[in-house]
Amino acid sequence: MSAKVIMHVEDNEYNRKIVRDLLSKGNYELVEVRDGEAALAELARRRPDLILLDVQLPKLSGLDVARRISSDPALSGIPVIALTSFALSGDDQRAIDAGCHAYVAKPFRPRELLEMITKLVGT
Repeated sequence: MSAKVIMHVEDNEYNRKIVRDLLSKGNYELVEVRDGEAALAELARRRPDLILLDVQLPKLSGLDVARRISSDPALSGIPVIALTSFALSGDDQRAIDAGCHAYVAKPFRPRELLEMITKLVGT
């Protein structure tokens, strides 16, 4: 079985390392990008099986990236999980309204995130 490709869009190295370590235990190929514009450029080159998307990003916000993904018929089928430290009332709905399939507040429980990824794309 081929590895599932997960794109992680995150500007913070510590947060990237947590996800990198988590996914290293499964059958996943991790593609890391650090800002919203880089995410869109990478999506022009390849289609991941899932996107982990920080909301607060340099150059282009995660919600703007999610809106572009959901409005593009070639990309809209890719599950997007918003990973964010924004955890105020209504932030989860804003992420869903922007096109994200799920919302996870930081700090997150690694096991729960892995279960969500597995549910959306398998192992």
